Amino acid sequence: MKSILVKQLMVPLEDYATVSEEATLYEAVMALEEAQKSLDPRRQKHRAILVYNAQKQIVGKLSQIDVLRSLEPKYEDIGDMKAISRFGFSREFVTSMLRNYGLWEKPLQDICRKAAHKKVKDIMYTPGKGEIVAEDATLNTAIHQLIMGQHQSLLVTRGEAIVGILRLSDVFEEVCNAMKECAL
Repeated sequence: MKSILVKQLMVPLEDYATVSEEATLYEAVMALEEAQKSLDPRRQKHRAILVYNAQKQIVGKLSQIDVLRSLEPKYEDIGDMKAISRFGFSREFVTSMLRNYGLWEKPLQDICRKAAHKKVKDIMYTPGKGEIVAEDATLNTAIHQLIMGQHQSLLVTRGEAIVGILRLSDVFEEVCNAMKECAL
């Protein structure tokens, strides 16, 4: 794994779904769909959309969870879901939250209207320093970052510029292929 570099497994920025931070949620979903069409069929589908600012710099990420959460504004009343989720939830607790907060009372109703008006910049996630890896870093380094941060992907840099994304699914596939080649 030390000989494999991040740049060998990353998806280049030009091959990934990207959208302006000023775009609507609907436009972001359409950008994701369009990027899926041009993806090599042997690769896993994209699970996020990268967000760029007016200077065309990547400033955020929009995950599947971000999209779903944004369609139900009552999740904002609950607080920091990422911190809360580390405790684990029983089925009864999840059911009580759904009922007590009135979540998804009108599931999928009016979804087009909501998506057409929500701005990506209002729902995107801004990756932290632990979610960035240099293109010349070894796969070992990237795997460690993915595990320790429990990330689904890392932004890949060349100098200060973001040039791609390293997805957990691609790393996992590479590790599985290496395991299959081992003489056991």
